Amino acid sequence: MVTIDNDQDLRAALNRLTPDQQRQLGCRFAQQVMSLSRDERVNRAIATGLTDTITPGELEDAFRAARAYAVKTYTDCGRDTDWLAQADHFVAAAAAAALTPDEFMTERQNRAWKAAVQARMAVSCAMMEDDSADESHTARQQHALAAEFLG
Repeated sequence: MVTIDNDQDLRAALNRLTPDQQRQLGCRFAQQVMSLSRDERVNRAIATGLTDTITPGELEDAFRAARAYAVKTYTDCGRDTDWLAQADHFVAAAAAAALTPDEFMTERQNRAWKAAVQARMAVSCAMMEDDSADESHTARQQHALAAEFLG
């Protein structure tokens, strides 16, 4: 079994994944914070990304839905102190990161890592409204989830 104890281990493990595995694990990271999402299209996009068999058209549709919602909610992030609305934005950003098609990826980018960071941002925003939210717990959950995925 793979052991992942910190973010360095996590990044190293994620860099060994295929693009398809990055998508699936990235969507699992987004799924962990899906309760902070306010948009059903984002939730469906995450669910679509979790499937083992996804067509290029389904991937594109899911990415576009998540990305469109992330872009729509981005302008509210800096203007408003509605922390849960900002958390919602970062859930969509996590989903969009996980679902990013190959043609939009650079050689150094990793879908799963970007989704993990965006999911943590969602939890950080939620922490402003909810004392039970815990970013360090989310990081530990991501480490465990990645180890399970790779194991």
